[in-house]
Amino acid sequence: MKTALILIDIQNDYFSGGKWELPEMEAAAENAKQLLADFRASFNPIFHIQHIAKEANAPFFLAGTKGVEIHPSVQPQNNEAVIVKHFPNSFLQTTLLGGLQSAGTKSLVICGAMSNMCIDATTRAAKDFGFDCVVAHDACAAQNFEFQGQEIPAQQVHGSFMAALAFAYAKVVPTREATALR
Repeated sequence: MKTALILIDIQNDYFSGGKWELPEMEAAAENAKQLLADFRASFNPIFHIQHIAKEANAPFFLAGTKGVEIHPSVQPQNNEAVIVKHFPNSFLQTTLLGGLQSAGTKSLVICGAMSNMCIDATTRAAKDFGFDCVVAHDACAAQNFEFQGQEIPAQQVHGSFMAALAFAYAKVVPTREATALR
């Protein structure tokens, strides 16, 4: 059973100096880098997901900017697929499903950003398509939120989304366990 790695939106705008900096993004990217090295060494399929905003007034991931580029820590190699998306769900109006099917993939290890948007949407869709999903929780990052006047720290946002995914959509584990599952 082939397992593919999906790295979602590990792009410069989420890092220090970017337009939408996420707390803990550096640590998440380091763990994603470990997963990437492991998948490269085992010759398993790798899919980089790159979000490019369709709207010219979007707050980040604008086409032609440094911020939209995939971060150097997980830079794709020539033989690795780069799937461009415009929605939180990495399957929506992309070639991801076809690529995974062509590679004979049955299970996925998912990481990247944001836990509360694209990781959540993509993992749920992947499960609906019949894939066995693993989310490397320490290779993901979320943002701080505000709801009804209450500040919700990124760590709590991240934990809530990981708990929800673990309930019915994915095995949610640290990077070291995700590499063993491949």
